[in-house]
Amino acid sequence: MTQYLAFDIGGTNLKYALINREGHIIEKGSTPSRTESLDSFMTSMYEIGDKYQGKFEGIAVCAPGKIDTKKKIIHFGGALPFLDGLNLQETLGKRYDVPVGAENDGKAAALCEQWLGELHEVNTGAVMTLGTGVGGGILIDNRVLHGRDFQAGELSWMITNQGAGFQDMHAYSGALCSAVQMVKAVNKKIDNENLNDGKAAFEAINAGNEEAVKIFKQFCFNVAVMILNVQTVINGEKVVIGGGISAQPVLIEEIRHQFKKILTNNPMLGNQVNPPEIVAAKFKNDTNLYGALYALLLELNGQEVR
Repeated sequence: MTQYLAFDIGGTNLKYALINREGHIIEKGSTPSRTESLDSFMTSMYEIGDKYQGKFEGIAVCAPGKIDTKKKIIHFGGALPFLDGLNLQETLGKRYDVPVGAENDGKAAALCEQWLGELHEVNTGAVMTLGTGVGGGILIDNRVLHGRDFQAGELSWMITNQGAGFQDMHAYSGALCSAVQMVKAVNKKIDNENLNDGKAAFEAINAGNEEAVKIFKQFCFNVAVMILNVQTVINGEKVVIGGGISAQPVLIEEIRHQFKKILTNNPMLGNQVNPPEIVAAKFKNDTNLYGALYALLLELNGQEVR
């Protein structure tokens, strides 16, 4: 049975899994990301690789930032800036003498959904992962789009509030559609000292707390605007909403409602823009692990991921 070692590099945790080529996880785990230096971070990856050495025939990695999928180099490591310039083939590949795949985390989410989830057999669509910012993956003609220099799908930098001024992060989708910031705003209004308490925030929303619902609806409206902007460009069949927040049924319901309201309020827009199906992602915490592996499998099969 052919197996691969997949890594999902995050600012908080380094997730990993041993997965076979059919997409079955054999074993998985997570360890806090070592953020003090590149050397300490790589030591943690090597510890995991050494643990499974001889059990995998390739290594698949996804990470924040702009990822050169051809040269296997991470540029701008998001919350882990010391990853900038890291060559995964020269490090992991040489140490274990196996092929290495490298992919951006947002695009990995799209690849996961294309392989095993909501975008399977979908020609054109998108994945939007709502977290600290917005992770994005665009599917065009059944292939995930990378663009000229691997920056396609960076939806956090979409300007959706020009009036704030370009120096203000609240001009951009990354702030306006931040699930983390929405949860903090709700908790602040309900006087919860734990601003990151997602459970408490959604209890207030589902209970109909007026202030909480107001913040939540504005957030969903912002996401609907982002979806509309993408839809006018790609004319997609589906938009998949990911991130931990996507497990809340009220989220998808309200985003659909806000999107429909935008189209209804402008008949000309409503007549011209065909709404995509808006759904929750199929996979949650393991999404990026699957997507990273699928990117590697496509490459090993001679199918270019663009």
